[in-house]
Amino acid sequence: MALAALWVTGLLAYQMPGPGWLANGIAVLWLLVALRASWRVARGRSNRRLGLAFGASLALAGLWWLLLTPRQDRVWADDVAQRLHVVSFDGRHVVLDNVRDFTWRSETDYDARWVRRTYDLDQLRSADLVLSYWMGPAIAHTLISFGFDDGRHVVFSLEIRKERGESFSALGGFFRKFEMTLVASEETDIIRTRTNARGEDVYLYRLHGMDRAQLKELFAAYIAQARELDAKPGFYNTLTSNCTTIVFDLARHIAPRLPLDYRLLLSGYLAEYAQEVGALTPGVPYAELHDKGRITQRALDLGDGAHFSTVIRQGVPGTEQDPQ
Repeated sequence: MALAALWVTGLLAYQMPGPGWLANGIAVLWLLVALRASWRVARGRSNRRLGLAFGASLALAGLWWLLLTPRQDRVWADDVAQRLHVVSFDGRHVVLDNVRDFTWRSETDYDARWVRRTYDLDQLRSADLVLSYWMGPAIAHTLISFGFDDGRHVVFSLEIRKERGESFSALGGFFRKFEMTLVASEETDIIRTRTNARGEDVYLYRLHGMDRAQLKELFAAYIAQARELDAKPGFYNTLTSNCTTIVFDLARHIAPRLPLDYRLLLSGYLAEYAQEVGALTPGVPYAELHDKGRITQRALDLGDGAHFSTVIRQGVPGTEQDPQ
């Protein structure tokens, strides 16, 4: 009963229309009433009327939850204003619209640019796991960067689709507060903004053990996800549909026996998990992978200089043969 009361409290706090202070006030009031009812039940002082009232409240909350639907037509923040659109994909060549290519001077000072890009998946040569730490050592945002023979890269990142003026809330992500979006971006946008504009600490690891066919399969899985979200919006969920679980789910297309692990939730430790399952450069201790994979300082030293993708990979194990 108490757990159900807490769930309804979160639903009220994050879904009640109107100003935040009013939603929070109503949520707290509900919680106090519900906890008092729970206490009466625990003490054997409940009556049939109280039970019916509580059951009806839960039923109404459940109906409200089911009626919440994701949308595509809100006033979105600039960095998620466009949806990634797959113009064409024949199994080898893919044309993507709305690849993000912003120039960031700070979090609030930037030039917005959305571009069309064409990629030849027969030229895929690498995939890198990128972890961006913004909330201590246990939590990181997870991105995957694909590299091509011509030196280009494209990064995929599952993110909340923020409305203008909205900010991320891990708790809100449990209560259908945010839609989700798949962003495809240039590294000079989505990685550089995290190192140079947001002050996050970013690590890059070369993924090991995938041949070109498997790289194509993983890339194609991202294309399928992009098409799905373009056609039908979905809710972000902090537990089940987030930036890390999508990587795991898509990786299982290639390795169906990948084990579940707590580090899929505590994403700051995801690189350790990747090493344990043989997905990082072999023969290199994790401490060395972690130390040499820290790209933050190299990105800061470069500033807005050229050859960003090359510079940030200097010294990263497994990247020695990358095109310069």
